[in-house]
Amino acid sequence: MYEDYFGLREPPFNVTPDPRFFFTNACYNEAFATLRYGIAARKGFIVVTGEPGTGKTTLLKRLLGNFDHNVHTAWIFDPHLTFNEIFRLTLSDLGLPPSPTSDRLTMIGQFYDYLIEQLRDDHIVALLLDEAQDLRDDVLEELRLLSNLESAGVKLLQIVLLGQPEFESKLEKPSLRQLKQRIVLRSRLVPLESHETSSYIDSRLAAVGYSGKAIFATTAIERISYYSKGIPRLINVICDN
Repeated sequence: MYEDYFGLREPPFNVTPDPRFFFTNACYNEAFATLRYGIAARKGFIVVTGEPGTGKTTLLKRLLGNFDHNVHTAWIFDPHLTFNEIFRLTLSDLGLPPSPTSDRLTMIGQFYDYLIEQLRDDHIVALLLDEAQDLRDDVLEELRLLSNLESAGVKLLQIVLLGQPEFESKLEKPSLRQLKQRIVLRSRLVPLESHETSSYIDSRLAAVGYSGKAIFATTAIERISYYSKGIPRLINVICDN
């Protein structure tokens, strides 16, 4: 309701993940570079963690929008699925919808043939799983086994796990130690520092076309930083209100 008054093209503080509003600082740039490098270099397992609202899904959407044509992805955003359900969705996302009657062995064979074909063409296949802290232990173990698909020592499938900090604790379980050992790259998103709050707000306003004088007083920004604890989603909620 305030867009016309301030001359904004659209609301600047929506909480819906939108890569157009991706905020670049050292932490976020490092996480983005880690994901791009890990997938391009076929490193296998990559983990990114962060508190709720720190921008993990926005980071993932930005990543998806920056891939070259030779990277094929499947994105699973519902962690409350069985492995077979995840596997079927993965095949479907990659353009390989399995028959409803296909058994697991048939689907894995189909998937392996597809991965080999992509490798021959120098293409990369990545499976991205959001909210990884809610994945069941047996699903994580199945993903580890799926990552065993290789050809001449080259990882055929790159798996990215994004989750909240408790996912790091989950990986300490003895039953998941083999998975933990296979994680080659890790990155963690942290809340914004107090001095970054102003830049974050300015970047959101600039993204929707604002170029006038500062809307928020310095004292207001200090309060926003304090009450949001540097969590971007909470900064958006406070600024919007």
